[in-house]
Amino acid sequence: MSTLWYVYLLQCADKSLYCGITKDLKRRLAQHNGELPGGARYTRSRRPCLLVGYASQSSQSQALRLEYKIKHSPKAKKAALLARAGTSE
Repeated sequence: MSTLWYVYLLQCADKSLYCGITKDLKRRLAQHNGELPGGARYTRSRRPCLLVGYASQSSQSQALRLEYKIKHSPKAKKAALLARAGTSE
């Protein structure tokens, strides 16, 4: 059984962007917002975090490659890269 990986982009309260990957998007967003234990150190002091968009990938390696590409792109192009790669909100 193949599990999808999601590359997601969050906008933090200070208008900064955070990109990550996960298998469970709903759980990970709850972690970043402090509703569940876990989440990134970066987002803890920048709550609330809003989901800007996400893209599904068929493997972890594809998700990691897309995450790398997004993280190394200018802020203005991050959401567009994610939208081209898959589903975007």
